[in-house]
Amino acid sequence: MRVAVLCSMFALGILHAQNPLTSAITQYFNRVRANLEESADLMPPDKYSFKLSDGQMTFGEWMAHAALSNYAACAPLRGEERPPEVAQYIGRIKDKAELSKVLKGSFTYCQEALQGMDDAKALASQQLTGNMVRIVAHNNEIYGNIVGYLRASGLVPPSTARRKK
Repeated sequence: MRVAVLCSMFALGILHAQNPLTSAITQYFNRVRANLEESADLMPPDKYSFKLSDGQMTFGEWMAHAALSNYAACAPLRGEERPPEVAQYIGRIKDKAELSKVLKGSFTYCQEALQGMDDAKALASQQLTGNMVRIVAHNNEIYGNIVGYLRASGLVPPSTARRKK
């Protein structure tokens, strides 16, 4: 019995490890996705035009930047071109509700792209590998920036709030 349990655990580990790159990317993507989506919801509507200092993007512009970057990085993962209307549309949005919706839509778009990936496909080209890393790394850079906006607005960033629970 003990041998059967160990063999089952070993087999499950091998199955899980068959796509270690896409599994790791998906895990970290889900974390940063939650951080950015929760930040978009947390920031009050009047603070979407807030800047920490002159020359910086507003909080809303950071949300738009994340959405645009997601569409640009995930379109090739899906075997598509980024829809040109996406950039035109997102660039005009200033409203919290619309920006939050667009941001969440971009993460859904990426999630669907990741579901269609495996390590063999991801490693087939440098662009695909880079884009998978980009959706995690760049979104974490964006989150790192907006944490300052949240704190300056008297809000606890989602990642900090989760650790305190």
